[in-house]
Amino acid sequence: MAGKFEPKTPVQLDPPKNDGLTMADVSKCDGVRNKCMYVGIKGTVFDVTRNVNAYGVGKGYHVFVGKDASRALGKSSLKPEDTDPSLSWDWSVLNDKERKVLDDWYTFFEKRYNVVGHIVDLPRKS
Repeated sequence: MAGKFEPKTPVQLDPPKNDGLTMADVSKCDGVRNKCMYVGIKGTVFDVTRNVNAYGVGKGYHVFVGKDASRALGKSSLKPEDTDPSLSWDWSVLNDKERKVLDDWYTFFEKRYNVVGHIVDLPRKS
């Protein structure tokens, strides 16, 4: 099952970047204020700009853009309470099954989208 997350069409990805980005930096890449569209997962930021059909303004997955969307992705949720940027990054509330779903989303993204950095100012849960 190694190919489970492989894209149907091969994707040429750039080497991952390790640039430090703030939550404010990521929020500016929302497809509205700037053409770039970023989605964070567990603090890693992916550039989904080239997939306007899924992540563009008015499209189904646009709710994940411009934030770390870990909670919503793990819950497979488009609900405002899970996509609100003030808490969408907090995946500590996910149960084991949801954490597995989140890990699967991470794998899916890393096979399709360039990593542009990591979020340096995510709040810490105690």
